[in-house]
Amino acid sequence: MAPFDFGEKVDPAHFDKLIAEGYEVNTSDYVQKGWEMFKGNIGEFIGFTLICFAASLVSSKMGGFGSLLFSAVAAPLYAGYAIAAFRIMTGQQLQFSDFFKGFNYFLPLFLAGLASGILVAIGLVLLILPGIYLAIGYMLTTFLVIDHGMEFWQAMETSRKIVTKNWFAFFVFALVLFLVNVLGALALGVGLLVSAPVTACATAIAYKEIVGLHSAEW
Repeated sequence: MAPFDFGEKVDPAHFDKLIAEGYEVNTSDYVQKGWEMFKGNIGEFIGFTLICFAASLVSSKMGGFGSLLFSAVAAPLYAGYAIAAFRIMTGQQLQFSDFFKGFNYFLPLFLAGLASGILVAIGLVLLILPGIYLAIGYMLTTFLVIDHGMEFWQAMETSRKIVTKNWFAFFVFALVLFLVNVLGALALGVGLLVSAPVTACATAIAYKEIVGLHSAEW
């Protein structure tokens, strides 16, 4: 997929079947597997996380333009964790360059991040609960874009529909991930070098276990 392709519409039959049949969310299992995945590739994950932190720090020194710039690359950078996790889960060799393949999906990821950010913000301003509902509902968007080459709006809506089927369990999962990162931040911030990749891997594992992987090329 080229960075500025919009993505494509995908046949929703597989997702409709998943929603109709239902699924379970195994939070502790995902976090445990995320930790094991991190331990097996600790150098690569910490190295990439340091780059992400450095990019955030540099952009923060650039004022409004820096914030805008980082917001544009944040989604492709986060997607790097997903691509790395997908490759590990399918037994493919992980190269450090794989972490930057999220930029191959730049436009749909950027548009999804922008649109979901706006909608969540509106929901939080209006009644708070709609914003929380959408923030959880869009948790699988990045993975759908990467795994199916899906255009941003279908990815957002497909994620929302899948998550809504078992929304409260996803809320608990998201809360656990948030608390793990809070603990990482409390450890003088250094703990985030561990918690950020572990929670990202856990979310990718949740996607694989619930939705399944469609592609074999990332």
